[in-house]
Amino acid sequence: MDTRFSQRIVEILKLGFPILVGQLGFIVVAFADNIMVGSYSTPALASASFVNNIFNVVNFSCMGFALGFTPLVGTLFGAGNRRKIGALTRNALAVNVIFGALLCCLMGLLYAALPHLGQPRELLPLIRPYYLLALASIATTVVFGVFSQWCYGIRNTSTPMWIILITNALNILGNWLLIYGHMGLPEMGLTGAGVSTLTAKIIGATAMAAYFFLHPDNKIYSRAFHKAPLAITDMRHITRTALPVSVQTSCEATSFSIGALMAGWIGTIQLAAFQIIVVVGTLGFTIYYSFGGAVAILVANAAGNSDTLAQRRYASAGYTILLSIMTLSCLTFILAGRHLMGIFTPDKAVIETATAMILPLVIYQLADATQINYSSALRGTSHVMPMLWIAIVSYIIIGIPATYLLAFPTGWGLFGIILSFTVSLATAALLFRYFFLRVTANKKNAA
Repeated sequence: MDTRFSQRIVEILKLGFPILVGQLGFIVVAFADNIMVGSYSTPALASASFVNNIFNVVNFSCMGFALGFTPLVGTLFGAGNRRKIGALTRNALAVNVIFGALLCCLMGLLYAALPHLGQPRELLPLIRPYYLLALASIATTVVFGVFSQWCYGIRNTSTPMWIILITNALNILGNWLLIYGHMGLPEMGLTGAGVSTLTAKIIGATAMAAYFFLHPDNKIYSRAFHKAPLAITDMRHITRTALPVSVQTSCEATSFSIGALMAGWIGTIQLAAFQIIVVVGTLGFTIYYSFGGAVAILVANAAGNSDTLAQRRYASAGYTILLSIMTLSCLTFILAGRHLMGIFTPDKAVIETATAMILPLVIYQLADATQINYSSALRGTSHVMPMLWIAIVSYIIIGIPATYLLAFPTGWGLFGIILSFTVSLATAALLFRYFFLRVTANKKNAA
């Protein structure tokens, strides 16, 4: 293997590993949430599936909007312009708060429509309070997103990792206390899981902001933040970069949420099984995303030096890593899939239904790894406008009809829903790769 290529792989691994550890913390919480809720009752697990999949769209929208800030920070960091990063962070926070407020309004309207979304009527008393707690957590997602992406952009991926790990541990402890009513606390079931998650997110957002403003190493950033005015020019620039990324992540999440909605049309068992498959599939996605994030940062740093050849080489090295991880993920799903499904619920019908979905889960992994690598690389270039229409075409115009057609006219049901994700993800993967190569066609030798 070429020495420089090996060095780039090591760079990506070093930068991506703390992101991975933090993301694995999210997986542990997702597993713990679903295990505890699933063992509490199947209706609670089905209700969590419905609400979580709806709010995945919101969370991914917020995350995507914040992700659009990362390449701007990375480019400035590569160029050595630290003060501008602090000023830009102030404007990024303002723009993200406005974006989050709009999402809160939309989700508030959707709350009123819950009885009309075709879900089992007996689940509504469980869905409503859990939904409101998820709605309240949007503000914390916005604040944490801005300051964590600032951290990633300056190549500090370890601080968010530690904050995520600590708050996740608190979340799991809170679940144990509030779902079942341990240590004299009330037994709150699914609502207890929502209260625990919201509390942990408040702590995490507060800690991330405190690190930015109070840590001595960050004085140059915090001082620039306080001195900088809210500049319409900067806010527009951030929005132009952030909105396409947000659309891409939210459209992808929407395709999965529509899948959850359609699974609910089939029945409670299928909806619960869908939730388990999504959580297990997150094992692969989260690892891909972690190293994809490192690719985006390093591509952005290379963009700060106008080095398009280095951008391509980082993308190539990242793809090598993601393909290796994809292979391991697929082997895990094939060899241990049934055991993984059994962790979440004692309901044999749910376990059997989820286990039967391992094949389509494995099939879409290659497309998922590919689209994450090249969407991350394209994001790192800051030439993100193609991401907007790629997402709409791939996940909405092609993906949602594919989900319906493979689920119902074919009679494949839940199997068809999971299989349909291959169609949308593969379309996106090919288009992201094409546009990344197009943007970086003007090569300059790396130093």
